[in-house]
Amino acid sequence: MTLPDALSEALSFAGRLADAGRPVALEHFRSGAAADNKHAAGFDPVTAADRGVEAVIRELLAEHRPRDGVIGEEGAPSPSRSGLTWVIDPIDGTRAFIAGLPTWTTLIALQDETGPLISVIDQPFTGERFLGAANRGAWLEHRGDRRPLSVREGVSGISDAILSTTDPGLFEGREADAFSGIAVAAKVRRYGLDAYAYAALALGGVDLVVESGLKAWDAAALIPVVTGAGGVVTSWSGGPCHGGGQVVAAATPALHAEALTHLASASA
Repeated sequence: MTLPDALSEALSFAGRLADAGRPVALEHFRSGAAADNKHAAGFDPVTAADRGVEAVIRELLAEHRPRDGVIGEEGAPSPSRSGLTWVIDPIDGTRAFIAGLPTWTTLIALQDETGPLISVIDQPFTGERFLGAANRGAWLEHRGDRRPLSVREGVSGISDAILSTTDPGLFEGREADAFSGIAVAAKVRRYGLDAYAYAALALGGVDLVVESGLKAWDAAALIPVVTGAGGVVTSWSGGPCHGGGQVVAAATPALHAEALTHLASASA
């Protein structure tokens, strides 16, 4: 699929941002790097990789896209003067990162007032880069090869679905009950993948991802990759989710509708 010039240029530039972040992240991965805790009442880890990757990305944005806004997990937001904003999670899955598991990713999205337009889900250790243009196309770049992505078609329902969430223990109360109903019904359950689960959905592996408590930088980059591959991503109530909160991503509209029925009692 041929993208409009502006989207093609933005997606190419997002790749440059991911390129800049890769060596910084890999310098610290499986190096025994310490993690600080950002959450006094729990555990919300941050490492030198989180800070370093975001710093190099922000430097490039300031140099080449100074009118665009920036929202990042580790720095203060910068207002937009162009109507466009970059949304960055330098290391999504920091818990996986500090455990030495290659399921963390760098998330980069560009959005306007309607939501995310293009995005990158980048896994530096495996060399996989998932790129998406919302509802227009998604691609995997790996070892010099680029191929289009497509979700798995013909999923008959949750009983035929491969389901993922980062951690079922993060759900509480009505959310926990609603997720449990889906988990029991699913054919296969795989946990602990963070944003990589959404990339796997775009690849045609995972069929359904259900999560809650996400931030804007966790959610924005998921949407162009999944919808570009033909999937559906919304909140649990069926509305926009790029601001974070409750998120459900599905391979097909029918599977998405069935999931929303299960989640309706706990939707915000």
